[in-house]
Amino acid sequence: MTVSKSSSIVGQMLEASGPALIAVLPFHNSQDDVHAVVNGELYNYEEHKAQLANEYDFQGDSDCEVVLALYKHYGLSFLQHLRGEFALVLYDAKRNVLIAARDRYGIKSLYYTVQDGRLLISTEMKSFLPYGWKPEWNVQSLRENGWRFDSRTFFKDVYKILPGHYLVCKQFRDLQQKVYWDIEYPDKREVDTRSEEEIILGLRERLLDAVRLRLHADVPVGVYLSGGLDSSGLAGMAAHLIKTEGAKFGNDASGDTKRLKCFSVQFDKDSGADESDIAQRTAEWLGVDFIPVHMDEAAIAANFEATAWNSEAANPDANGTGRLALSKHVHNHGIKVVLTGTSQVINPAFKHLLTSTLGEGADENFAGYSLFAADSLKEADPSWPASTLSEPEREAAFRDALKKSDIFRFGDVPKSSQSTKRMLANTNISPTLCTHTPLPFAPWTDKFAVNDQETTIAESFNGRVLNDMQNKWHPLHTSEYIWSKTIFTNLILRYLGDNVDMVDHVESRIAYLDNRVSEYANSIPPSLKMRYDPATKTLREKHILREALKPFITEEIYSRRKHPYMGPIRYTANGPFHQVIKSLVTKENVEQLGFIDWSRVEGLAEKAFVQHEHLAYLTVLSVAQFVVFSQRFGVKRADPL
Repeated sequence: MTVSKSSSIVGQMLEASGPALIAVLPFHNSQDDVHAVVNGELYNYEEHKAQLANEYDFQGDSDCEVVLALYKHYGLSFLQHLRGEFALVLYDAKRNVLIAARDRYGIKSLYYTVQDGRLLISTEMKSFLPYGWKPEWNVQSLRENGWRFDSRTFFKDVYKILPGHYLVCKQFRDLQQKVYWDIEYPDKREVDTRSEEEIILGLRERLLDAVRLRLHADVPVGVYLSGGLDSSGLAGMAAHLIKTEGAKFGNDASGDTKRLKCFSVQFDKDSGADESDIAQRTAEWLGVDFIPVHMDEAAIAANFEATAWNSEAANPDANGTGRLALSKHVHNHGIKVVLTGTSQVINPAFKHLLTSTLGEGADENFAGYSLFAADSLKEADPSWPASTLSEPEREAAFRDALKKSDIFRFGDVPKSSQSTKRMLANTNISPTLCTHTPLPFAPWTDKFAVNDQETTIAESFNGRVLNDMQNKWHPLHTSEYIWSKTIFTNLILRYLGDNVDMVDHVESRIAYLDNRVSEYANSIPPSLKMRYDPATKTLREKHILREALKPFITEEIYSRRKHPYMGPIRYTANGPFHQVIKSLVTKENVEQLGFIDWSRVEGLAEKAFVQHEHLAYLTVLSVAQFVVFSQRFGVKRADPL
């Protein structure tokens, strides 16, 4: 079911005054005692509907109704049987049990707060405002980066329901958040007995199945296509299924790939970021309809505030503005659903080695980011004895990758205790993440920095995960886990995903995060995800994925490494984007935040847009987005207590 933004989930439970429930609950069982609202898409509903038809009276054809049937059949364990992207609220009136749940990777957002004895649950924090919520900054969460690393947000008493978790409230009390699914990896010491070809074929089969399911819809379906491997593979698999199986794509049963619309952001040719020529060559090879969406600085400036407001996440770049512009064009072409696997980056501050696309599952599951390199080489990989990498070669490659990892650090790395580093198995990725979204805090906030940021990351994980990091998982898998549970779900999937797409009522479907794909990917030996070539002394990122996608992509895409910027892209001094940032980052606006030190912010816009200083750009954009939140949410100024 495609749900518009105006239908965002809002559950409201009156705890203080007795068992009353006021909510938007469009699905009801025939006994009228179990009710649910579901935002998203459930792909395996037909098999469940056939399985449960003899015991449940289905009222319609919606995929979302299967939630009620599965709950009646499995009880609280029904969530394990859902396959797709979803946020849902279910209320069992007979038992006075309320459940609010989120999909495995957090593709859909879900927040909750308790106000005046009422439990409010919504896909967007802004939905709490009409119910009397008065937002205040959570200074401790800001200082510890809890809003990026754990269940906190940057507002007091507002929390995220974590990916793969559900919130349960029984008898109008005892509010608890529990896990129903988590990322798992094999023991690094166990040898994988499969052949590489067997693994490739197994992955290819699951990827095709994930795409096949996501092409199914009763509305028009399109594809986001960049010049990278992930999106090219999606478009290629979709075209393959249409040609060989006669698969429908949405409501189109023509079997004509020329009717499959593929959308790509097109930057100015001299920007250093434009990949539309490569994307167009891929589209021509596949025989699909290629639609470029031009983005210039004026468009970035025009979309900057709206992107922050709708994503409800602060990212130190302008990437989400391109995604917002893309979804507007998709909507204007009558497309309601898009398959997506990558987000094109618009970041003039990233230099040299940082890639020009951000993944939506493929990079996370198949080690597509260069910042995974050091952890992929930190230890040998006993699970794949066929690896030709000798121990001296591994140690030399690790040292080289460790030196290059500094490129991903946005400023000084905060100090952490040795106990924290041991908890996280001394991975290289965790201190790097602590430099993301730099904010120049006012001195009075120091007392709220109870935990250092790396400790916040470590303590967001349960004991089982910490034990597996230290004793069971290969460092690459530990690194993938940390990334997926922090930056990926709290920033990338918010700022570059569903929250932004749904502004224009476009439902994005991420095949690489299909749980059957990801669970299979997690079983693949690290050496097959990032394969080291001793001859060239380079790592081939996403090696196994590249091989699985080979039949569906051009030779150009197959052979191409992730595209690096050879130098920073620079916005025009006093141009439209610079003007927007200057209008937001003023003394009055920054002092209204309360937790930011204006003396450290003054002049940053000039340094960023005129002098082109890297860290100044990251910082001023981060501050600007918090100004947007302050103004649009009407947040009370944070003051020393």
